[in-house]
Amino acid sequence: MELNLSKPLVVFDLETTGLVVGQAHIVELCMIKVNTDGSEEELCMRLNPTVPIPPETTAIHGISDEDVKDAPTFKEAAKKIADFVGNADLCGYNSNKFDLPLLVEEFLRAGVDFPLSNRRFVDVQNIFHKMEPRTLSGAVKFYLNKNLDDAHTAGADTKATLEVLKAQLDKYNGVKFKDSNGKVSEPVVNNVAALSDFTSNKRWADLVGHFVYDAQGRECFNFGKHKGKVAEIVFDQEPAYFDWIMKSEFPLSTKRLVQEIRLRKLGKK
Repeated sequence: MELNLSKPLVVFDLETTGLVVGQAHIVELCMIKVNTDGSEEELCMRLNPTVPIPPETTAIHGISDEDVKDAPTFKEAAKKIADFVGNADLCGYNSNKFDLPLLVEEFLRAGVDFPLSNRRFVDVQNIFHKMEPRTLSGAVKFYLNKNLDDAHTAGADTKATLEVLKAQLDKYNGVKFKDSNGKVSEPVVNNVAALSDFTSNKRWADLVGHFVYDAQGRECFNFGKHKGKVAEIVFDQEPAYFDWIMKSEFPLSTKRLVQEIRLRKLGKK
């Protein structure tokens, strides 16, 4: 099934130095932009992360320090990447938990504006896990009846993600899904807004889930000694905890949310 798009959709995958958003750096990036007329554009590049690539990470994706020593840094390539994406919606595999937060983190480090407010985010893994719990290689085997060659290269993983998404639209067309509250729907439809709603974690207040919304829509801690407590109240009662977060290795996007919460509280006084 071909995609039904009202605006371009960029399918992307990252290979990185690690798995912690606040510390990891991108070493390879691949994007396929699917335009509203069905045409496709591709952008793939290796990047110098400016930090050593751990040997255990090289063992996974095969990219070493030597491979990227002459590659541009993300900061040098940031404008080109942002221009390629344009106003497109974004799609990936496990992208809502890792690739998207890290991509935003790299743009923030580079000082390049990359607004999220008018974008939709489709996580193909969430469709897969909710409908058929497995991995990307398993998804390729399950939906496409073939093996994923060159797994853990951004190009192969990106192309496989796009193929899996199209196959999911065919397989789950008209298929009913019952959520944890017993609500029955047909969520996998050829519409990016609907897929974004189905695959996004609406409880997360930040991109990595350090803060979640409570029933009243307030940001609450989702980690540490204050887990479950309203962040605005904690920062008012314990300002040092705000300072600790801002000085620690949290993602910049999380720190930006924390600053917004603190400034909002100060504005009420």
